[in-house]
Amino acid sequence: MTYCDHCGEPAPQTHEACAIARRMEPPRYCGECRRRMVVQVTPHGWTARCVEHGILTSA
Repeated sequence: MTYCDHCGEPAPQTHEACAIARRMEPPRYCGECRRRMVVQVTPHGWTARCVEHGILTSA
């Protein structure tokens, strides 16, 4: 099962509000395990780290 990376809820449902918010914000939850990620935002982008699945970047 996959999860919404913005709200952490199961992803098979449509999350229109989350999709709109994700255009401006980094992910907050891991899409694979639903864990809350450590997120760092800089003027040049963002990084999000899941303890289980590693690092995502905006690059």
